[in-house]
Amino acid sequence: MDEKEMKSVIEALLFIWGDPLSLKDISTIVELDNKETQKLLQEMMDEFNFERRGIRIIQIDDSYQMSTRPEHFEWIKKLYNPKSNKNLSNAALETLSIIAYRQPITKSEIEIIRGVRCDKAIDTLLEKSLIEEQGRLERTGRPIIYGTTTEFLKYFGLKNLDDLPSLEKLDIDTGEEK
Repeated sequence: MDEKEMKSVIEALLFIWGDPLSLKDISTIVELDNKETQKLLQEMMDEFNFERRGIRIIQIDDSYQMSTRPEHFEWIKKLYNPKSNKNLSNAALETLSIIAYRQPITKSEIEIIRGVRCDKAIDTLLEKSLIEEQGRLERTGRPIIYGTTTEFLKYFGLKNLDDLPSLEKLDIDTGEEK
């Protein structure tokens, strides 16, 4: 199969799957090594961007997904009738920020940082799949530890957690001595 046909197959896989598809899975399906598959995906991403197509390929960790261009949001929202789905509250955003920067983290650690209870915020974030339970600590009470999800990365347009702005750059007091 030539390179053009291989790209066509990868595009079809990403389109039909909808969710992020791992590089490993794509490589297995198209019977190429990861390096060659990644090269083809990068070429496709560059081509989609150069041609200013309405669809783009985004990378989330070691997975890839098709997505619309964010600059087309104004037109796309005319087609979509949103459910009465509220935005995240300030409490939920604060809680999500703490989890994103301090993960894995327990609810009690979040509450110590925020200074208030965060049950409702955690429930909201779990419901929206922005965070997930990542296990339990091996200590008294076996508290649940939380971390962000790939849905979090997609929601905020991040490739991986390294794309989060540094706290120093944001000039936020982390409560730690420098």
